[in-house]
Amino acid sequence: MTALDLSSPVAVVGTGTMGQGIAQVALVAGHRVRLYDAVPGRALEAAEAIGARLDRLVEKDRLTAAERDTACERLLPAADLADLADCSLVVEAVLERLDAKQELLRALEDIVDEDCLLATNTSSLSVTAIGGALRSPGRFVGLHFFNPAPLLPLVEVVSGFATDVTSATRAYELARAWGKTPVACADTPGFIVNRIARPFYAEAFAVYEAQGADPATIDAVLRESGGFRMGAFELTDLIGQDVNESVTHSVWQSFFQDVRFTPSLAQRRLVESGRLGRKSGHGWYDYAHDAERPEPHTAEEQQRPAYVVVEGDLGPAGELVAMIREAGIQVREEDEDHGTRLVLPGGGQLALADGQTSVEFRDVVYFDLALDYRRATRIAVSASQDTSPQTLAEATGLFQALGKDVSVIGDVPGMIVARTVARIVDLAHDAVAKGVATEEDIDTAMRLGVNYPLGPFEWSRKLGRNWAYALLDDLHLRDPSGRYAPSLALYRHAYATDKREGSTS
Repeated sequence: MTALDLSSPVAVVGTGTMGQGIAQVALVAGHRVRLYDAVPGRALEAAEAIGARLDRLVEKDRLTAAERDTACERLLPAADLADLADCSLVVEAVLERLDAKQELLRALEDIVDEDCLLATNTSSLSVTAIGGALRSPGRFVGLHFFNPAPLLPLVEVVSGFATDVTSATRAYELARAWGKTPVACADTPGFIVNRIARPFYAEAFAVYEAQGADPATIDAVLRESGGFRMGAFELTDLIGQDVNESVTHSVWQSFFQDVRFTPSLAQRRLVESGRLGRKSGHGWYDYAHDAERPEPHTAEEQQRPAYVVVEGDLGPAGELVAMIREAGIQVREEDEDHGTRLVLPGGGQLALADGQTSVEFRDVVYFDLALDYRRATRIAVSASQDTSPQTLAEATGLFQALGKDVSVIGDVPGMIVARTVARIVDLAHDAVAKGVATEEDIDTAMRLGVNYPLGPFEWSRKLGRNWAYALLDDLHLRDPSGRYAPSLALYRHAYATDKREGSTS
């Protein structure tokens, strides 16, 4: 089954931001496009807005004047749903209410031909539930574009429980023909991106609620150590706190209030106060013209240690050993089975975040995970009230000697980047085990949909197959609410690796 022929007209119902964006994508791909909105005059306004955006593409040399003119000729506002009768595809992008979508689709089913593909751009509702109102739900599919649709490449092609394979394939090939990167997904709360991305926000908010660090510091660590394009606080300010919380709440409710998706009380208070982010002028940050952006916590300069002792294999942080040598600091290596740590001159220890806390040990400073320790410009370290000032100073001086800014945060198990990545990896494995999507499609979705530096499975392979499980298992012991309990899929993944390596533990 191939994509729709360009001679086939397509329709978009609902002319808000997403509806206009989807219509523009179809139009530029070469289709005749019908625009319909239940509010009189809205379709004409939307057509004019799309024309204005095409004008800007011409100004930027992304479209020729002739291409713009022919595209505008193919764009037709529709005065009545009946005007969509000859369309081969209708995409609804109306408000996110189940009853409204079902009522619209029932009306469309009486108008269009039997082979017309019906699609929804919902981001939070069940495709199965929407399609349940149809006499022929097999031809109904989710086409979840990301905003702004003309710019972002990802489209989640969502099969409801009753969606025919041929319909899903047609939708997939259509998205590809429109120049998008489609990924196939089962109908699950949040689909791929909004399901697996929840920990990126949730763990940042949890560290903040535990008074582990302030928003500016957490954002800086996620960017400068984790390699994410934006931190969780600045990103939710951009999205809109109300929008982000609504998606989180929808996923949480749809999973029967699964503790892994519990919304943030701090974000709830922000929404209640009307601080919705950039659009309201204030969110986690103040966007007033004269407002100063808060700076992340950065430790004062400390003296570099004369040497370090490496005990065991530092795992994902192994490249630090070569970097320490290159910085002119003596490295002494000891083959210790019981340790994966650095011992500092004062006797204190420096260890990669593993889900445990500094307060449990005599004199330990933890450091956070980095996507690439060489390219990272900031490293977070954590210590408890029992950690000696000398150990914290030596740990800080060590990373400063490697050219890093250092942020000292509270004694938070798993720190910031490590716990975030571990939970994302876990949800990804769980999604594959439950038939939501393939590993390849999940990696593609998270890289293109939310600009992650690596897909969850790419990250899992880089860190080692047992890394995420071990960290979450330790976190779960310290927070037995179930929030950090590793999934059965992640357990099986780690256990299979251990068996191949001959482990009997």
